[in-house]
Amino acid sequence: MQRYAEHTRQHSSELCNLLSSHWSDLHAGGVLSGLAQAVYFCSSVQVALQFGAVCGNHSGARSLARKTIRQGYFWPTIERDAATYVRRCDKCQRFAPVSRLPHTEMVPMSSPWPFAQWGIDILCPLPRAPLQRKFLIVAIDYFTKWIEAQPLAKITEKNTRDFVWKHLVCRFGIPKVIISDNARNLKARLERSKSEWAEDLPSILWAYHTTSRIPTSKTPYSMVFGTESVIPVEIGMPSFRTSNFDKESNEAELRLNLDLLEERREKAELRQVAYKCQVAKYYNQRVKHRSFLPGDLVLRRVTLSTKEPNAGKLGPTWEGPYKVIKVYRPETYWLEDPNGKALLHP
Repeated sequence: MQRYAEHTRQHSSELCNLLSSHWSDLHAGGVLSGLAQAVYFCSSVQVALQFGAVCGNHSGARSLARKTIRQGYFWPTIERDAATYVRRCDKCQRFAPVSRLPHTEMVPMSSPWPFAQWGIDILCPLPRAPLQRKFLIVAIDYFTKWIEAQPLAKITEKNTRDFVWKHLVCRFGIPKVIISDNARNLKARLERSKSEWAEDLPSILWAYHTTSRIPTSKTPYSMVFGTESVIPVEIGMPSFRTSNFDKESNEAELRLNLDLLEERREKAELRQVAYKCQVAKYYNQRVKHRSFLPGDLVLRRVTLSTKEPNAGKLGPTWEGPYKVIKVYRPETYWLEDPNGKALLHP
């Protein structure tokens, strides 16, 4: 407390010296001119705001304005000037929270036919399962929403290549496109199983495959095989098709379902397009456009690879400044540090 009081007295004396120096420099003829008064007022505003910020960290423009008023200073545009000062504050920019609003519009993606476009991702870290398995590689078909997954002890190029060959190519043919995706919903279900997630994986996938998806209004199982699967509930409490099962008529119905599968997939594709357009329309309403040009100075978000080891949770959110040297695409830029060294990745 004593150190804080000494710090405040020191900056108070500095403020008085600055104001008196400004006054003595401008008060040459006994009466200040209009221009001199404006210059003196602007300089006094900056000094007062700096003093209000030095006496404690400011959490925002309003708090800084109130703090400056409590120190005995006031002018008609104090809130606007405080907002401008906070917006230019270096610490405020480095510790500013990450905006959750999108900055670019959503571009819906569609698959031309089943199993042509897969999204693949690696979920980690998961609770350690038997055989030291803590990774899960997942692939999702964009058309049918079918999922293929495999738990792994470690992620290597060979393991990824074997997964694509055995689970995608050998079962569904060579895909046209494989895109890095993010299966957050599946990860949430697996985390609830804790260390038994590897054993529960088949039942979790079964529940997903037999549940209708909103974009298609169909289950992934029916989109792949042309008919709905028989679930365990239909055995304990017989349904119409299980209680009236006939082998010959069942085979005929299965062939008919396969004949109608293409029409069902076409309807599902139209529904997917309409659903994605509706989602994109809602998403684009929240877009806050932001763009930079070559030569602009920007801050870059701190990541795990660039975070200082001793920073902890209270470390800065942004680092820099960096200079924009090239616009690769919207929201993607090539940067260079103050020494003129270009960063390896945009």
